[in-house]
Amino acid sequence: MSRDGNVYPLNAQESDNEIAIKPKKDLFTRGVFAFGAVFFLFCLYQLNIDYSNLLAGTVDFITMLGEMFPPDVSEWKYVIPAAIESLQVAILGTVIAVVISLVLAFLAAENLAPNNLVASIVKGFATLMRVIPTIIWALIFIVAVGLGPLPGVLAIAVHSLGMLIKVFAQSVEEMDDGKIEALRASGANWIQIIAQGVIPTVVTALLSWTILRLEIDIGESTILGLVGAGGIGWELTRAMRSYDFNAAFFIAMVIFVMIFSVEMLSNRLKLKV
Repeated sequence: MSRDGNVYPLNAQESDNEIAIKPKKDLFTRGVFAFGAVFFLFCLYQLNIDYSNLLAGTVDFITMLGEMFPPDVSEWKYVIPAAIESLQVAILGTVIAVVISLVLAFLAAENLAPNNLVASIVKGFATLMRVIPTIIWALIFIVAVGLGPLPGVLAIAVHSLGMLIKVFAQSVEEMDDGKIEALRASGANWIQIIAQGVIPTVVTALLSWTILRLEIDIGESTILGLVGAGGIGWELTRAMRSYDFNAAFFIAMVIFVMIFSVEMLSNRLKLKV
């Protein structure tokens, strides 16, 4: 509408400009989605899945669930200590990873590392630790140190190390560099910069990541028992191998209560942090 109160149509040039500013579709993104769709269809064909077995397996699974009732609570004297052992494995592994990560993350952060080469080496090390699944690390350490909770602790520590170095370093890199530069200008050394400038700034983020990782590690510690790394997972494996479904159901209930309780506690801690 013009100043005189009349409405005039847009001229052709203005209309062309309106059309020109519309964003173009990203050809690369479209190509990725197209490749993903084709690869998905190829997987369905290549794997040659027999869906009749899926239907029969569903019936067998429902039958097995019926055989799990009632849960055999008489196994508590074995299950509860095993659950406590799983918690201990997770806590020890996480604490070890946090302590080491706090040092290496400062070397991985580009705004604190002595140079880019050191940061790249530490980040590459963290990537290697992270891409290998925890259960594979457990199998490696079982061969090295034998069965029991120790390989579980080491596996959780190593895999957690890979994640925590990455997220801790990112938290440091995201902070305002002005504080770091001010401390450097005042003559503070590397340790003083970390103690007086970095840690007070990022401590909340570090605590949040630590709580999240502990929650993940408690879930993983229950799985590591399946390969002989101790804990409640070993009791579940023993019950399933002997077809003691009533005991297996009780163990599954304990695992659920344990992980759910830890998740609720971690959520409360995150609110406090």
